[in-house]
Amino acid sequence: MSAATVGRPGRMSPRTEATLRVVAPIAVGLLVLGAWQFLVTVVGVSDYLLPSPASIVEEFVAFFPSTVSATLITGTNALIGLVVGTLLGIALAAVAARWKVADRMSAPVVAALAVVPIVALAPVLNSMFGADSQFGRQAIAALASFVPVFINTLRGFRQTTPVHRDLMKAYAASPQQVLRTLTLPTAVPFVLTGIRIASSLAVISALVAEYFGGPRGGLGSLISTSAASSAYARAWAYVLASIVLGLVFYLATLALERLVLRRGPGGGAR
Repeated sequence: MSAATVGRPGRMSPRTEATLRVVAPIAVGLLVLGAWQFLVTVVGVSDYLLPSPASIVEEFVAFFPSTVSATLITGTNALIGLVVGTLLGIALAAVAARWKVADRMSAPVVAALAVVPIVALAPVLNSMFGADSQFGRQAIAALASFVPVFINTLRGFRQTTPVHRDLMKAYAASPQQVLRTLTLPTAVPFVLTGIRIASSLAVISALVAEYFGGPRGGLGSLISTSAASSAYARAWAYVLASIVLGLVFYLATLALERLVLRRGPGGGAR
């Protein structure tokens, strides 16, 4: 037995680690569902407090068409908000990184946006743009997405070292060339991290905004309607659809992040 083997007795192979990453969450989820079903069927927890997983799945299947339709509405609002918030966050971060005056002016605005409660803003926007408009929900999702993208992008723009900037000046590079060849490639990982964080916030914001008026049909409005009519298992079925929607957004942005970083400079070494 070699010294390297003795020094690392608990080290697993890469294939085993990859398998555990998949199996472990599934096993934990099954244990939680089993305990949940046990509490409802054996212990006797009321459906008012906690519907059983079986009844939730039954409602999910029974109302699958309406669930898909509501998921598309909420997902569209979240996606539009995520795209708009991302573009605004990157643009304002570029301006703030370029000019200190813009940075000082934008800092209090971003700090204020970060603490704006959705429950207070949603009714105002829904009233402003009418009961038939989805714009209020999309605007709320955009505001929620804007903050993490702006903060992470601005930090990424500031990661370039003085020696690299001086080298670009020595080569007589224009500001556009510096931005394209140095600043943006350095900031890309930070931008993608901000988008990944914002993806979940966009879904949550769109869902919460649907509780406070506006067009009917989104997951948030169906959850509140089902709960108000004491259809708790159905409400949990819509909650399940919301969780799936949030996971889809998160996994999509995570896949985008890995794809871009793999194809970027030095990606083959990762």
